[in-house]
Amino acid sequence: MSSAGTSGPITPTVTALAATAIVVADMVGVGVFTSLGFQVKDITSGFSLLLLWVVGGVVAMCGAICYAELATMFPRSSGEYNFLARSYHPAVGFLAGWISATVGFAAPLALAALAFGEYFKAIVPGAPPLVLGLAITWAVTIFHLRGVRQGSAFQIASTIIKLALIVAFIIAGFAFATPQAISFKPSAVDTAQILSAPFAISLVFVMYSYSGWNAATYIIGEIKDPSRALPRALFAGTLIVLALYVALNAVFLYSTPIDKLSGQLDVAVIAGNHIFGEWGGRFAGALICIGLVSSISAMMWIGPRVTMTMGEDFPILRIFAYRSKNHVPVTAILFQLVVSNLLLFTQSFEAVLDFIQFSLTFCSFLTVAGVIKLRWTHPDLPRPYRTWGYPLTPLIFMAVTLFMMYYLVMNRPFQSLCGFLIMLAGLGFYSIAQIRSPQAAAQKH
Repeated sequence: MSSAGTSGPITPTVTALAATAIVVADMVGVGVFTSLGFQVKDITSGFSLLLLWVVGGVVAMCGAICYAELATMFPRSSGEYNFLARSYHPAVGFLAGWISATVGFAAPLALAALAFGEYFKAIVPGAPPLVLGLAITWAVTIFHLRGVRQGSAFQIASTIIKLALIVAFIIAGFAFATPQAISFKPSAVDTAQILSAPFAISLVFVMYSYSGWNAATYIIGEIKDPSRALPRALFAGTLIVLALYVALNAVFLYSTPIDKLSGQLDVAVIAGNHIFGEWGGRFAGALICIGLVSSISAMMWIGPRVTMTMGEDFPILRIFAYRSKNHVPVTAILFQLVVSNLLLFTQSFEAVLDFIQFSLTFCSFLTVAGVIKLRWTHPDLPRPYRTWGYPLTPLIFMAVTLFMMYYLVMNRPFQSLCGFLIMLAGLGFYSIAQIRSPQAAAQKH
C-alpha cells in the first residue's frame, strides 16, 4: 500500500512494548483520578467500590480479546473503520471512521490538553491553562512528525514515567497515610449495593475511564509481528491498567475519609493532601499533569491513522493519505492538531464529547458483534488469534455496552440524537465519496 510522498509500503517498526504503552497511555487519563467522588455518594462499601473497577476491567478485557481476533484477521491500521467495513459493509466502516477522523480523537485530546493546563497550575500557580494546552499539543505533535521511531520512543518513555509516578503514589499512600475506617473485605451489605441501580450507573462511568483498551488496533499496520504482538499488547495493557485502577482507588479510600471525597472532582488532590500534607496536593496535580502527556501523545499517534487510511481508500480524501519519507501521515496529524486546537479555543470539546459518546459506544458494540457474525458467515477465514472464552466474552461486552447505550438514550436523549445525526452526516459524505469515485467504495484488502 503506497501513498503520495512514499516510495513503498510501510515497514513495521513498532514493538510490542510500544503498542502496550499506547494502550496504557490512552486508557489512563483523568477519569480514574476524579470519578470516585461521585461513586461514594451512593456506594459506601470498600469491597463494592473496588469491585466496580474490577468488573470494568474485566469487561474492557473482554472487548480487547474480541478486537484482537478481528485485528489479526484484518491487520490494517484504523481500528473500527477497518473492522466494521470488513464485518458488515464499507459504509458502516465509514461511519466509524467519520467519527474518529473528525472529532472522535480531537475532542478527548482537547480535553486532556486543557486538563494538562489546569493541573499544571499545581506546579506553577497562575499559569494560563489554554496556552499550556495549546503548547503541549504542538510539542507532542512535533515528536510524532519526526518519525514513527521517534514517536514510539517518546511514547514508551512518557508512559514509563507515568507508571512510575502512579506506583510511587500508591506505595507512599499505603506506607504513610493514616488508615481510615473502611474495610475491603466482602460483607452482608455488599450484595444489596452490587445489585443496586447506583452500582450499575457507576459502572457506566467506570467504563469511560477504561476507554482506550483498543488503542493499539489503530496502528496495527505499523506493529512488528502483529498476530503475536497485538493480542499481547491489548491484554497486557488492559491488565496493567486494571491493577493500577484498583490500587489507586484503594489508596484513595484507605487514606481519605469518604465524607471528604463525596461529590468532589479532584479526588487525587484531596487524597494527596491527606497522604503528604499541604504539598501532597501539588504532587498529585503534577502526577496527573505529567501523566496526561503520554495520553495526548497516544491520541496524536493513533487518531490520524484512521484519517490516513480513509484517504488511501477514497480519492476525495487523498490529501490525508500523504506520508513523509519517515512514513508519517503528516497531513492527517496536522488536521487533528488543528481540529483539537479549534475545540480548545472555542471550549466546545465537552459538548462534542457528550454528542459522540453514544456513537463511539455503538461502534464498539457493532465491532464485537462482528466477531460473532464472522464466525457464522465466514468460519473458514484465517484467524491467527481466536477470542478466548468465545462466545461468553463477546456477550459480556455486548451486554454492558448495550446497557451503556440505554443509559445514554434515557439520560441524555438530546446528545444521543445529535450523535446519531453526526453518523448520518457521515453516511451522506460516504455517498458523495462514492459518486466521486465508485471504485473506491470497496475497502482495500
